[in-house]
Amino acid sequence: MSELSGLRILISGASVAGPAAAYWLNRYGCAVTVVERAPSIRPGGQAIDVRGPALDVAARMGVLERLRAKAVGMRGMSVVDADGAELYRSTERTVSGGDLSSPDLEILRDDLALALVEAGGAEIEYLFDDSIAALDQDADEVRVTFDSGLRRPFDLVVGADGLHSNVRRLSFGPTERFLRDLGTCTAVCTVPNFLGLDHWQVMHQLPGGGLGGAMVMSARDNTEARVYLMFDPETPLSYDHRDVPAQKELVARALAGGGWHLPRLLELMREAPDFHFDAAAQIHLDSWSRGRVVLLGDAAYCGSPLSGQGTTMAMVGAYVLAGELKAAAGDHTAAFAAYEDDLRDYVTANQEMAVWNMAARRAQIADEASGSAEAADTRAAADIESFAKIVSSYQLRPY
Repeated sequence: MSELSGLRILISGASVAGPAAAYWLNRYGCAVTVVERAPSIRPGGQAIDVRGPALDVAARMGVLERLRAKAVGMRGMSVVDADGAELYRSTERTVSGGDLSSPDLEILRDDLALALVEAGGAEIEYLFDDSIAALDQDADEVRVTFDSGLRRPFDLVVGADGLHSNVRRLSFGPTERFLRDLGTCTAVCTVPNFLGLDHWQVMHQLPGGGLGGAMVMSARDNTEARVYLMFDPETPLSYDHRDVPAQKELVARALAGGGWHLPRLLELMREAPDFHFDAAAQIHLDSWSRGRVVLLGDAAYCGSPLSGQGTTMAMVGAYVLAGELKAAAGDHTAAFAAYEDDLRDYVTANQEMAVWNMAARRAQIADEASGSAEAADTRAAADIESFAKIVSSYQLRPY
């Protein structure tokens, strides 16, 4: 009999943290259900990075070679001015993935999510196009009511549903209590590779010293491109994170009048088959669990895309959470405490790194915009070394 045989676990969210946790919990004998608001695996999203200990998690899941085969394979980057003239070029690093000589891999978010879901196999139940409406827990179980009207009991509930976590809202309180805005916003969408990029990315930074601008990178062997549209609002934005048309209008207004290909990119954004938008923000909680409900990944400790470590923290967190439940023979109180104790310092270091990365990126932008390749490369090398130390500071334990 498996270590956690029969333990009924509901996971909310089917992006990265949720399917990774589902894999490990199912492997240890749990009866796992994953609920996802979207009608299927969400298409689109950023190119994200699997680094350091997350590479070990992927290897132990048996998906590492699949992920490497799906890696975006960037060869380098350019920075251009408003007229398209090249100011800076590097074949050693990129804006999205960092050091190209590292063993880390960069992969499209939807490709990673699909690989993790498929690794879990047919025993894991997925409920798409549904969400949790209410949670009612006592000492013995959590009674869950879904938006569809379905009602089912579970032994544990895992909130792996992102920055705007529904599980966190229901069990911990409003998002505003835990969110720290970092002062910049990013939209990502898929467009045709109209620049003819060959495993390359091009960045145009708006004047003014902020993070605003656009970046285009080729994707899926140059058959398409992913566009990043960034701006720094003067004050934190108030917006409905599910109202995509309104979000597109926010982006269009913020970047109106920009140079380079920004006018065309904004037109393509409006017709894009996928679109993701959010403010760069972090989640800070005193505790990641409440009774039989526990949070994972961005729902618990979002570092923001500026950390470059969201995917790694999600995959490592999934491995540790499931492993501690196994080690505690299903005692969720002990397991949740051990999970948090094991990861808290690593999470804190990565969240602090996001703030540091933002300042470092602003300095890099100034170097690149001035055409000072030597200064930009020297600064980037020092930043990469500091970043790598934090990435590698956590080592997986066996469970």
